[in-house]
Amino acid sequence: MNNLNREAIQEGANPLGMEGIEFIEYATAKPQQLGQILETMGFRPIARHRSREVLLYRQGDINVIVNAHEKLNDKPVIVAIALRVRDASAAYKRALERGAWAIPTNVEVMELNIPAVHGVGESRIYFVDRYKEFSIYDVDFTPIPTVDQHPPAVAGLHFFGIVQYIGNDRTEDWTEFYRELFGFSELNAGQHFGILTKGRILRSPCAAPNHFYVQLIEPELGVLDVKDDECLQRMGLGTPNVATTVDLLLKAGVEFLVSKDPDDKNKGALTRTQMGSVTFELVHDDRAAS
Repeated sequence: MNNLNREAIQEGANPLGMEGIEFIEYATAKPQQLGQILETMGFRPIARHRSREVLLYRQGDINVIVNAHEKLNDKPVIVAIALRVRDASAAYKRALERGAWAIPTNVEVMELNIPAVHGVGESRIYFVDRYKEFSIYDVDFTPIPTVDQHPPAVAGLHFFGIVQYIGNDRTEDWTEFYRELFGFSELNAGQHFGILTKGRILRSPCAAPNHFYVQLIEPELGVLDVKDDECLQRMGLGTPNVATTVDLLLKAGVEFLVSKDPDDKNKGALTRTQMGSVTFELVHDDRAAS
C-alpha cells in the first residue's frame, strides 16, 4: 500500500478499511470432535499449521480455524475473529489510536506476524490484508494432500455475523466499542434477522456484499450479572434459502431446534448445541458464497 492509501483509510465511515471477515477461530482440547461437527455443517479440513496443532476448515468463502495448540477445557470457545482490511499495519495503528488494547505477538519461525487487539473476554481481533491471490495460509499452513482447497459452500452459505453475549447494562459500552474503534453503526431497534430477535444489532462499515453484523445480547431479566462470562457465542451463517439449507444439513446429520413458528423456516434456524457450546445460526440473506 502506498502512503496515500494508508492515510485514506483513516477518514470516513470505514476508518480501518474493513472488507469483511477472514476467519473465526475456535480453541478446544477436543479438535477431532469439533472437526466432526464442522464437517456435518459442510466444512472440510484443507490445511494444517506448520508448527502448531491447528487445522484450517473451509467451505466457500468461510474459513474456520480449530486451535488445539493452547490446551483449554473440552468445551470449544470462539477465541478470535479476523477482519479483512486493506492495510493491516495501518488498521492496527489506527485501532490503537482509537483506544484499542494491543495484544503482544508470539511469532515462531516461518510464521506471519498478524497484528491483533483485545476483543470481548479473552478473545482477539486480528487484522489481515493477505486474503486474495496470496493469503496468510500460504505461509502458516501446509495443504492437506488430495483435498480440494476451495470446497463449495452448502446452498450458498456465507458469513453473516457473530453473536456476542455481554453483561447486564453493557449494551451501550459495547456499542461504543464497535462504533468508535471500527466504525460499526446501530440498526433500528425493530430491525432484526433470523428467528432470534433479542439484543442490539450492529452493522460493519464494510461495503456490500462484505458487510456483517454483531448482535449484542444481555442476560435474561432476573439472571445474575455475567460480565465475567462475556464472550463470542456463535457464528451466524447467511443463506439465500433457509429451508433448502436446513434440508441439506439434516441429511448430513445436523440437528436443529424445532420452532413453533411456521414462518421461521424461511427466516432462520438454530442448530442444537453440541460439546456444551457449539451452535450455528442460519439467517436468510440473499448474498451468495463466492
